[in-house]
Amino acid sequence: MTRSILIREERSGLSVSAVLLPEKAPANAAFLWDYLAEPRTVPGIHAMWTGPEISCPVPSAHLEGAAYAKPLPPENATLTPQPGDIVLAYVPERVWGGNPNPIFDIGLFYGQGARMLFPIGWLAGSVVAQVPVAERDAFAAGCNAIRRNGACDVVFSRGEG
Repeated sequence: MTRSILIREERSGLSVSAVLLPEKAPANAAFLWDYLAEPRTVPGIHAMWTGPEISCPVPSAHLEGAAYAKPLPPENATLTPQPGDIVLAYVPERVWGGNPNPIFDIGLFYGQGARMLFPIGWLAGSVVAQVPVAERDAFAAGCNAIRRNGACDVVFSRGEG
């Protein structure tokens, strides 16, 4: 059964699906699928370091006490995400600026020239899903609108199975 996620942001008109890649990133795909047992609203902002990316850090409150909120291995790893890649980045607690909470970030990569370079250095992310080729122009248009509009709320949910 192919699983997908839906990604929406009202103001920009962003509304796309992305196919999960459990055969390439099993632990990371399981995290995202379990996290989306209910629709989630996650803050989104255009990334400053990584290039054409909308960064959606999972709020710590969404992780408290959750069985899925455990360290993630790098799987289907990339340092140079491609357009349409949905990349899950995991940073252990206290690594980024001493933050006592682990960071789980859902990256929406929509253009050429992206890189997984952060203030803490290079960090391989796991390509956990991909927007189908037929939806990539709409994906890029929505992400570009978010870039122009500023911070937003991105809604993630499970797609039809």
